[in-house]
Amino acid sequence: MKLKNLQILLLIPLILAGLSKVYAQTTPPQDWLIKPIAAKAQVLKSADGKEIVLQNGLLKRVFRISANLACIDYTNLSTGQQLLRSVREEARLVINGKSYNVGGLYGQKEKAYLQPEWVDEFKAGPADFKYVSYEVKPITPRIKWNDSRYWSLRAQPASGKTVSFLYKPAVAELEGLELTVVYELYDGIPLIVKSLSVVNKGSQSFKIDRVVNEVLGMVEEESSVEGSFEIMKKPSGIYFETNYAYNNSMNYANSDQTTHWKADSTYTSQVHYRHQTPVLLEIYPEKAGGIELKRGEIFNSVRTHELLMNKDDRESRGLAIRKMYRTIAPWTSANPIFMHLVARNEGQVITAIDQCAATGYEALIISFGSALNMEDTSQTNIGKWKKLADYAHSKNIKIGGYSLFSSRSISAADDVVDPKTGKPGGAFFGNAPCFGSKWGLWYRDTIKDFYTKTGFDIWENDGPYPGDVCASTTHPGHKGLEDSQWKQMEIQKELYTWLNEKGVYINAPDWYFLDGTNKIALGYREVNFSLPRANQKILNRQNIYDATWAKTPSMGWGFVPLTQYQGGGSAATLEPLSEHLKDYEQLMMQYYGAGVQACYRGPRLYDTEETKQTVINVISWYKKYRNILNSDLIHLRRADARDWDGILHVNPAQKEKGLMMLYNPTKEKIVRTIKVPLYYTGLTDIARVREKEGSMKNYKLNRDYTIDLTFSIDAESYTWFVIEGPAHQKAL
Repeated sequence: MKLKNLQILLLIPLILAGLSKVYAQTTPPQDWLIKPIAAKAQVLKSADGKEIVLQNGLLKRVFRISANLACIDYTNLSTGQQLLRSVREEARLVINGKSYNVGGLYGQKEKAYLQPEWVDEFKAGPADFKYVSYEVKPITPRIKWNDSRYWSLRAQPASGKTVSFLYKPAVAELEGLELTVVYELYDGIPLIVKSLSVVNKGSQSFKIDRVVNEVLGMVEEESSVEGSFEIMKKPSGIYFETNYAYNNSMNYANSDQTTHWKADSTYTSQVHYRHQTPVLLEIYPEKAGGIELKRGEIFNSVRTHELLMNKDDRESRGLAIRKMYRTIAPWTSANPIFMHLVARNEGQVITAIDQCAATGYEALIISFGSALNMEDTSQTNIGKWKKLADYAHSKNIKIGGYSLFSSRSISAADDVVDPKTGKPGGAFFGNAPCFGSKWGLWYRDTIKDFYTKTGFDIWENDGPYPGDVCASTTHPGHKGLEDSQWKQMEIQKELYTWLNEKGVYINAPDWYFLDGTNKIALGYREVNFSLPRANQKILNRQNIYDATWAKTPSMGWGFVPLTQYQGGGSAATLEPLSEHLKDYEQLMMQYYGAGVQACYRGPRLYDTEETKQTVINVISWYKKYRNILNSDLIHLRRADARDWDGILHVNPAQKEKGLMMLYNPTKEKIVRTIKVPLYYTGLTDIARVREKEGSMKNYKLNRDYTIDLTFSIDAESYTWFVIEGPAHQKAL
């Protein structure tokens, strides 16, 4: 008996070690939105040689490569959620009018779930593109962005692994084509970026009518026996975004042109009586056909960004998306302080440059309605603006300007042709030039020439606007209606990338971030800036609050009409500035306090010494807290003009873990006690909080990572609080 007990005692450490190992394998990592994880991206081959595994500690994606290549496992390692229920093709192409699958395996009968042992019995399709080999490389930046030209949140270049799967056709009619499917797996974020390229090494041309670069048989997230396809819940454990978006809506959700949720009729065990559950995901642009691929040419698909979600609440989803932008498009974190100058002559430009330098501004944009014309290619025009750019640079001020593309007619030969009438028109704003027309190509080259010769630093591009198709068959940049949207998008993407790599900062009117643009409007109605200033203050805070769920503060711009804009008179504007100094100061604090740059549109930044000092004070405050003010934003309470409203910036990686802006729009002083959510500051026990530049006060965090804070704000005013960790605690 004693021997038996001794054996048990000796086994206890082994049992505990085993349990510890199991626990270590199954315990999810810490929240990557707060603290970076140590695991790095890996591409591994299984011991039996049948599978390729992509993993980075936050997600795992497994591909079977025997018979053909197919994804058989897509797991969120933070939550343990399996995203896949069935095997699908890796991609699908329609070439010369016929559909071909890329990879994929056949034989799965039950489509509600996939058991690993079934996969050995699956077969390849005889006409499908066949997997040949794979190659692994480090991730390299797509755009060679110089992060030293403009202020930005400093970050290490994105790192990770890229795996490229090579396929060749199995049928003679596609001889000469080679296809590569690329996956980029990033370190520190549950993100995969998928793209596809086709190269024509043969002797004939091919017509590409559609490229579906992602197909996923996903797990449903609701049980609905009846109900319309449109209102049923789509899988929310993953977020998709591609670099093919437009709609003039200032947000991606309404700009997406590529995400298609479909029913899967082969999933016969689903509960929906008519097999209409939205569980089949396909990524492709709808209007991108008829693309001729000649010998030696390469076709590159859209890039599909697949971001796995830890939680389903709006704030955490938005934080994840904002982290994705900072990782894959770091240029969106650049955020120079700029003025929007209305100038009729060179003297006004020089005065504005001097005022920018005197107050701490960093850039000047020559606004619409000014004397700047980038389409004037004369040496006189180029020389004038180069001289002004040189002067701005001598004062350490960046300079740029506005250029209109859309919303106008160039000529019957160059405008978008409406496929319904065969005549110019039918564009989003009625008439617009086609980017593939002779004039459109000239415009592209003229913009490049202007920026090369003048040394301008910023381009505010008004257009191109949403995906205008063109039925012309004479434009040199596209063949006809089918390929017109794709070809125009390719032209503008190349221009944006070229400017970005040259160091030009780009304000664009649509969702072109992933191809090199820096900023877009928060979202607004122009006539609102003709309303009284009191209205504008509330509406501006609402715009900021609503537009920063999926955009970082640096990705959006607001508007402050120093002079009249579309009406409203003196009640709507700030000039004379010295007479409306309180409103001017609060409008600046609202925007800078949100980390959002506004277009302060007018002829000057100040008119008196008192006004000048007010501007200096705000800019100095902003620069002091710039890192935290440009960090992620937590939404506290939306402005409704009835009670307090506010936002909270958070950044666990620096000394100031948070900075909170609170406003009182009422006509009476208020005293309130609120719960301040500090989870995303990374603080867990004690928070040190000070109001403005006052003394620190310690707060014990509640079990839900909040603190109870009491504040008072005078009527129609604001206050702000800085939040730090315990004095001994270092930044992450």
